[in-house]
Amino acid sequence: MRKADPPGRSVLWRAVGAQRRDVVLGAVLGMGHQTGEALVPVLIGLAIERGVVDGDVPGLLLWLAVLAVVYVGLSFSFRLSAGAGERASVTAAHHLRTQLVGRVLAPEGGAEEGRLPGELTNIATEDAKRVGAVAMALIVAFAATAGLVVSAVALLRVSLVLGLLVLLGTPLLLWLGHLLSKPLERRSETEQERAAQASGVAADLVAGLRVLKGIGAETAAVARYRRVSQDSLAATLRAARAEAWQNGVVTILTGTFIALVALVGGRLAARGDIGLGELVSSVGLALFIVGPLTEFAWVNAELAQGRASAARIADVLDTPGAVSPGQTADDTPARDDIEGRLTIRALAYGTLRGVDVDIAPGETVGVATTDPADATALLRCLGRRTDPAEGAVELDGTPLTALGLGEVRAAILVAEHDADLFEGTVLENVTAAAGAAAPARVTAAMAASDTDEVARALPDGVHTAVSARGRSLSGGQRQRVALARALAADAPVLVVHEPATAVDAVTETRIAAGIRDVRRGRTTLLVTNSPALLAVTDRVVLLHDGRVAATGDHERLVHACADYRTAVLT
Repeated sequence: MRKADPPGRSVLWRAVGAQRRDVVLGAVLGMGHQTGEALVPVLIGLAIERGVVDGDVPGLLLWLAVLAVVYVGLSFSFRLSAGAGERASVTAAHHLRTQLVGRVLAPEGGAEEGRLPGELTNIATEDAKRVGAVAMALIVAFAATAGLVVSAVALLRVSLVLGLLVLLGTPLLLWLGHLLSKPLERRSETEQERAAQASGVAADLVAGLRVLKGIGAETAAVARYRRVSQDSLAATLRAARAEAWQNGVVTILTGTFIALVALVGGRLAARGDIGLGELVSSVGLALFIVGPLTEFAWVNAELAQGRASAARIADVLDTPGAVSPGQTADDTPARDDIEGRLTIRALAYGTLRGVDVDIAPGETVGVATTDPADATALLRCLGRRTDPAEGAVELDGTPLTALGLGEVRAAILVAEHDADLFEGTVLENVTAAAGAAAPARVTAAMAASDTDEVARALPDGVHTAVSARGRSLSGGQRQRVALARALAADAPVLVVHEPATAVDAVTETRIAAGIRDVRRGRTTLLVTNSPALLAVTDRVVLLHDGRVAATGDHERLVHACADYRTAVLT
């Protein structure tokens, strides 16, 4: 999405518009500050005219007192304006981060597809911050405009020539500054994209650090990150050069303009068209104009970066959902009303080709696959992370696509193999999806998953702190805690994918028996090639080449089906 697209502008102005109260307050106070700053040279000129030229001491003291009052006023105006602007910027960025997190976590999904977690984090932090900064930039722009207008009016009163010079020259400088910001805007967008990619790769590598060390791939991982990081550095340097070039050219143009104003004022004073005090005021105003013009250069840079970041944020917010929201009301039915009958009819998605499976309420069914891609495709359809190209998955006779996403997620819990843990204690992780679960149910879930043994081995038992993604635990401990979390949720339909690949055979056997006992009377689907787990199911379905190749109990399939033996026993 290009930076000038309407969605980017819409995000930008919605973010700023939501803070219009603080923006207006900051702009009014900022205009007061700049007006006071512009009046300072005028008041100094009047004091010189009365005290030095005319020798009027009372007049001199009067204008000095007025000058002091103006200084106090502009000081307070600046402080309050800066506070309002900072509050608007921070609040706007916070609201954008909230929207981005809400979109990423939305039930329909889709926003995370094709983006690394680190990239999304960069968009939610740096890009949101840059868009929020536009609120401050607008306040500064209004304030600088007020300063220039007051300066122009004051110069017009001193000299028509000086006033017209400022009124005509300032818009020209602003237009040139806007043109100079275009390359910066383009390079700023590229800079943020490269930085997001580098953050995403870094987060990805850190998450898989143990695996990388285990397979000896540290060198390749470092080389990959170095390439991405160098691309990010090159983009950042290009953006910095564009910004430096813009600031340098704007400074030269501004300096030339100020020198021209001072030169014209000096010639007018030499001819006697203006007095000493007016000359001092004119030179002071010419020097003051440097500030607003410099601020306009900063404003242009901030707007350029804000537009580029707004386009990236809009790209995430406007990402189409991976699935439709469903056709029924959002009200989630009571769990007691769900029988748990799961029917897969002529399902075609990914590697699956016309899969038909009927699972009765309370039945425990195993699904073994000769191709891991079949398991992945099936899990995506059962969890409604995607809608199949053909066929349907039905719950109690109703297609999942006809149910609200909230209903589907409440009824069918898909516990994937690579489920992450969260920061908190072991107990908090187990009860994360259980809601107000009865303590007895949580205890049963921990016993069934062998998590109670994990807790006994930890220093503080179930109250032991777990680091982000469960990295402070071993692979087997993480798997058991994640399984306990799924069992404690007590969903009407539970789909578990390879829950015991990181534990020893004895523990796996205990877990298999525990799942069978704790899920008795509840519909359970075990997507696994583990003989221990498949042995406790009521029956097993074998998927081969994307189709149902065999169905029966584990022992019979072991003896009668060669593909099943290859998938399960090899």
